Amino acid sequence: MPDKVPIQQILFLDIETVPMTEKFDEMPGNFRKLWICKANKLCGEEGESAEDKFERAGIYAEFGKVVCISVGMFHQKEGKWHFRLKSFFGEDEKEVLKEFIALLNGMRDKNPYLCAHNGKEFDFPYLARRIIINRLKLPALLEVAGKKPWEVPFLDTMELWKFGDYKHYTSLELLSAVFDIPTSKDDIDGSQVAKVYYKEKDLKRIAVYCEKDVLTTARVYQRYLGLEPVSDEKVVSATDLQKKE
Repeated sequence: MPDKVPIQQILFLDIETVPMTEKFDEMPGNFRKLWICKANKLCGEEGESAEDKFERAGIYAEFGKVVCISVGMFHQKEGKWHFRLKSFFGEDEKEVLKEFIALLNGMRDKNPYLCAHNGKEFDFPYLARRIIINRLKLPALLEVAGKKPWEVPFLDTMELWKFGDYKHYTSLELLSAVFDIPTSKDDIDGSQVAKVYYKEKDLKRIAVYCEKDVLTTARVYQRYLGLEPVSDEKVVSATDLQKKE
């Protein structure tokens, strides 16, 4: 249960991903062939081609890449909960992952947990797969092979809402509405990230959106604990949005 994990030991996170290339025909030939096989198994409108479905490639680690990882943690100050955010983003996925790995490795002695919305089915395995694809060493926190379920340091705000109903999916936007938490979708949503990345080339905008999702996830988690969500004035971002174009 959530109340068994000290909230200050939880690293809340969210990732933003895009297809490996802007256009279907820009993929290496072997990947185009493999995407066609994958796309043929995906549901879609009648007559929809593999190229039409390519905008969904970013949600698959084999055909996508990570462009932003945002994280956040609670800390207490004068008896009040405060929340600190940080983002790693850029066009070089390997460097983004290296920065994130360094953060996780630096926290290893603090026995942290990772928490994301739908993290167990998306964020955590996606990160692990992209780390391996980029020939980097998997950090201990993401190495779950052979571990018993109760040994895996993952928390998932969507799973917590299921209460045993394994077929139930609830979006973060819906949960934030249910809990009267400001939505993180006030600018863009996940379906627009690839356009913002490839067309507008605005990584800063993606990072801001990603941090909003992390904050929303953290506030939803606080609701599970019966706590009032952290207020805006107690939230600080350590991300230097002027540094990266």
